Amino acid sequence: MTTAVTTAAGAVKLKPKEYRSAIEPTWCPGCGDYAVTAAICNALSANGVDPDNAVIVSGIGCSSRLPLWMRTFGFHSAHGRAIPVAVGMKVSRPELTIAVTIGDGDAFAIGGNHIPNAARRNIDMTLIVMDNGVYGLTKNQNSPTSREGLPGSLMPFGNIDAPINVLAFLLTYGATFVAQAFAGNPKLTGEIIGKAMAHKGFSYVNVLSPCPTFNKVDTFEYYRPRVQDIPADHDTGDLLKAIGIAEHALDHQKNPEGKVPIGLLYQTQKPVFAEKVDALKAKYKGSDTPDWEKILDGYKSH
Repeated sequence: MTTAVTTAAGAVKLKPKEYRSAIEPTWCPGCGDYAVTAAICNALSANGVDPDNAVIVSGIGCSSRLPLWMRTFGFHSAHGRAIPVAVGMKVSRPELTIAVTIGDGDAFAIGGNHIPNAARRNIDMTLIVMDNGVYGLTKNQNSPTSREGLPGSLMPFGNIDAPINVLAFLLTYGATFVAQAFAGNPKLTGEIIGKAMAHKGFSYVNVLSPCPTFNKVDTFEYYRPRVQDIPADHDTGDLLKAIGIAEHALDHQKNPEGKVPIGLLYQTQKPVFAEKVDALKAKYKGSDTPDWEKILDGYKSH
């Protein structure tokens, strides 16, 4: 293990490869999650994150194996429960860098109800969803982001459900950083994730990460001619404009000429949850030795 060199500013100098553990990934050849892993390493290196002060939390699924490949602390939680685990870590240890790496099924199906609460509270953490449009680990069931008509093991005649527009969801949930990346461009993906990690607040990065084994439609070859960088003059502080971009994020599924927006849709600065808690403590500061009997009597009177 390489020893990190700490700078005067408290950051460390480590090469991206030095954030990798000795465990080799076991994903299928050609999986987009390999590129996402490399992008996260690049982001950690660019931000000078000390691996001893960072935690990557995951749930269950192909993409959720990612903490194993990393030198940071890792927590492999239950299916759909990665976000509340990460929230608990951040609330108890606000100085830590916390990232969640999960798939679209883990995030938006069984774990979907946890996202709005973490986003609206502006928990200072980064949610990275590797979106492949299927459940890969359990062998090709349709997920909440599967396009209509996509065959799955439980819907062999094609998905009859409309896909969730995840970008629009996160924007309306109150996330203070919302972006989309493509695993076919790991350099840009690393830059986007780096910005997300540097952002103070709840940041979300949706990474289009094709599954070569089960999703034969939304492939690297499919996305490459369709991905389009969000214009450089886009006002990332304008929520309505960001929602406007998000509204067309799935047009490509029905329109062959439709484009897939890549880049930062929205970013704003608001007090994070820890700051609100500190302000509340300062406003209603009580004794270091509270009279618990008196406090309990107050509840009993009601």
